[in-house]
Amino acid sequence: MSNQETDAYTISPEMPAVFDGVKLAAVATVLYIIVRCLNLKSPTASPELTYQDTALNRFLLKSCPCLTKEYIPPLLWGKSGHLQTALYGKLGRVSSPHPNGLRKFLPMIDGATATFDLFEPMADHPTGDDITMVICPGIGNHSEKHYIRTFVDHSQKQGYRCAVLNHLGALPNIELTSPRMFTYGCTWEFGAMVGYIKRAYPQTQLIVVGFSLGGNIVCKFLGENRANQERVLCCVSVCQGYSALRAQETFLQWDQCRRFYNFLMADNMKKIILSHRGSLFGSSTKLLDSSLSRLYTATSLMQIDDTIMRKFHGHSSLKEYYEKESCVHYIHNVNVPLLLVNSADDPLVHTSLLTIPRTLAEKKENVIFALSLHGGHLGFFEGAVLFPQPLTWMDKVIVGYANAMCQWEKQKPQCLVSGHTPNGPCQKEATQS
Repeated sequence: MSNQETDAYTISPEMPAVFDGVKLAAVATVLYIIVRCLNLKSPTASPELTYQDTALNRFLLKSCPCLTKEYIPPLLWGKSGHLQTALYGKLGRVSSPHPNGLRKFLPMIDGATATFDLFEPMADHPTGDDITMVICPGIGNHSEKHYIRTFVDHSQKQGYRCAVLNHLGALPNIELTSPRMFTYGCTWEFGAMVGYIKRAYPQTQLIVVGFSLGGNIVCKFLGENRANQERVLCCVSVCQGYSALRAQETFLQWDQCRRFYNFLMADNMKKIILSHRGSLFGSSTKLLDSSLSRLYTATSLMQIDDTIMRKFHGHSSLKEYYEKESCVHYIHNVNVPLLLVNSADDPLVHTSLLTIPRTLAEKKENVIFALSLHGGHLGFFEGAVLFPQPLTWMDKVIVGYANAMCQWEKQKPQCLVSGHTPNGPCQKEATQS
């Protein structure tokens, strides 16, 4: 037998053990990555609440248990903000219903045509009152998105009429009638929808709801003019960023893959803009070629905002555009009860931005800031192990808070109705409610 054969015979019995060790190490590494990426070791908890101790806030938290009870996401993937966000982005919602609505068209002063969908309630409201939810979806969204359809269906069954704004240019089958589409903080279309509802239903009271970018728009709308708060019972904002100027820098960072999300959102905005290129850029070939060349090479929302979006309202710079369109400069003027909801693992909203709602809730009696540990960006799925439920924690919180607010309005002590400072017997009555 040669030396080579002897060496091969000597070494070969040890090779299976080596391979087994490598496999074991590889499996352990994969499991470690899975545990880290899925955040499986993170505990579940009730939302962190910031609010002032008032009779109204005590009543709301007592009457809306979703805000004080533990939020439990699906066990295997629900603790990952990225997977919650990705599932919301691709799926929207599970077993999404198809509520039947009536589309309304509203001509604007500048020639644009706002559209919204109106959904009548499927049951009587528990208070017997006429209540309408006026809803502003997220960036580039409309009433046909699955998460909006699920929320509308749930609200209708609880006795609410729903009016959902379709962001200008977002619906693929509706052409623009002016060289303008929705922007980060333009409140014109939402204001037109609210005005229509107030005229068409003079007895109705309003619950204002905004998701993500829509949260910025509704808070800015209410804070712009005190008259906009008339007949508004309360406002709920979910997963907004409050200040585009402060968010600008964080959106260019790779932390939590925000730069990647920025790229994906920019790509979606490109598609919307290009689908309306004729209406937006007119017949000027020079202007069209110049704008499109910069649009095609844009890799972030900021580049698109600077190239195209800020010009719709004549802003001279990106900084001015973000300053004027962010609700952070208006939200302190909102005096109706305000629920601000964010998630600590939202990969789009940096934690530094959450000082805005937290500080507001510490200073203003009408504000509750709820920060959930999990939920991602507009995910908030619930479920046992793997499969999420059709209704999310977010859907339940908004309707639960709205129900509590309507109940408070129905039975609040007379001294609060007349505007007197509550003390003595009245204060006790409010506390016991």
